Amino acid sequence: MKPRKPLSPETLLSHLGRQSGDYHGAVNVPVYHVSTILYPTVEDLRAKPKPLQKGLVQYGRAGTPTAFALEDAVAELEGAYGGITMPSGLAAICGALLALTKSGDHILISDSAYYPTRAFCDNVLNRYGVTVTYYDPRIGSGITDLIRPDTRVVFTESPGSQTFEIQDVPAIAEAAHAAGAKVVMDNTWATPLFCKPFDLGADVVVHAGTKYIVGHSDAMLGLILTGEELYDEIRLMTNTAGYATGPDDAYLGLRGLRSLAVRMARHQENAVDLAQWLSERPEVHGVLHPALPDAPDHELWRRDFTGSSGLFGVILKPCSDEAVSAMLNGLELFGMGYSWGGYESLIIPTYPEKIRTAVPWNAPGPCLRIHVGLEDPADLKADLDLGFERLRLAAAP
Repeated sequence: MKPRKPLSPETLLSHLGRQSGDYHGAVNVPVYHVSTILYPTVEDLRAKPKPLQKGLVQYGRAGTPTAFALEDAVAELEGAYGGITMPSGLAAICGALLALTKSGDHILISDSAYYPTRAFCDNVLNRYGVTVTYYDPRIGSGITDLIRPDTRVVFTESPGSQTFEIQDVPAIAEAAHAAGAKVVMDNTWATPLFCKPFDLGADVVVHAGTKYIVGHSDAMLGLILTGEELYDEIRLMTNTAGYATGPDDAYLGLRGLRSLAVRMARHQENAVDLAQWLSERPEVHGVLHPALPDAPDHELWRRDFTGSSGLFGVILKPCSDEAVSAMLNGLELFGMGYSWGGYESLIIPTYPEKIRTAVPWNAPGPCLRIHVGLEDPADLKADLDLGFERLRLAAAP
């Protein structure tokens, strides 16, 4: 008999983590609300396996069958040994960095990283003796010059938050590994469908599952994915620090996985369409979307990614804050909120110049971040067209 060919990601999304035979034939893994696990005898209590054994239900904080199913599914999609669910994307970032560092260590963080990542490094890790250096996200192999004997972690986010630079992760990983440092990559933007960070050289991958994995803007969820070498160390740290994921949120993550491929295809199609339309608007100075052929990092994106998501940036031509407010305040289909990855379209002003420290941000005009949802692109364009009309009227002398 011929061996079965590997299943496609679209098929895996429908089947991973289900194990219906373990749950009386239920198609979906049930939601396990649990804190205490009972042992029938003292002997069973004493004979329990080592703490935090992968997939073992011992206590609610250490995980439930609902969370374990999600961890296993995303780990297989990413090509990881194991996954660890966390209560938010930021918790996944913080938990990974806490597990990999100690007082006296040095870490390198991309200057384009998600702002709460920077806040954690500046306000928590620094306080406990971990030194942080921010680096140019386009540094590539030049990061060798920043690596010190005490450098333990290089944190990458590709593309970067707000400014959407694509990083040369393989070159960074080669330099980091030569010096004995670990590479962490935030893969929330691309999801496991469009980028495989472990193939690029990452040692740890983090996700804000709140975004595309959940996909419906109704749950808080994070994930850490690792190889076998780091799994026990990171799981022990995150559990000891008290991180725990609610079973309902884990269930919503599993539910979201089932439609991830279909949603991501639509997010990609809509976003590229809208980004190209925006690039031709007279009010727009430039569009920050790596999938556009004229993007500065387009070739790197083509090398390392198989697709793009619904999130990108826009640089407007010079105009006042009042004009931007007039544009955004009247939009009907684009909400304003600090998230993305759901079915709905969002738009917010951003201020990269206020947080960048390694490479100054000198855009000629205001910046916007747009998440393109699952609506009809024609309707989204019509909504923005009216917004641009309000911007022009507000900017007129």
